[in-house]
Amino acid sequence: MGAESIITGITRGGTVWTPQFVTALNEEKCIGCGRCFKVCPRDVLTIVQRAVDDVDFDDDDDDDDDGDNSFMTLTNPLDCIGCEACSRVCPKACFTHAELPLAA
Repeated sequence: MGAESIITGITRGGTVWTPQFVTALNEEKCIGCGRCFKVCPRDVLTIVQRAVDDVDFDDDDDDDDDGDNSFMTLTNPLDCIGCEACSRVCPKACFTHAELPLAA
């Protein structure tokens, strides 16, 4: 048997590219800013509220936390098309991507 083939695509201009599909999201690093959610064309992500035990967020009105009371989660990772838009907009580098083998 030969080497395993990977999934590739071709742009409209004829350039071959290799999609990098999301394989993991570090929910601990995620600040819940929602940037990835907004750019994902396939509804791969969902925003989830963090469980907060007796924490009062009304003490001050600082807007510099960028939403740390929520985080993103992978709800439909099999719908990922490998565009990596989520990684390009993520300020915390929360995503891991990988190429996939061509199904036999």
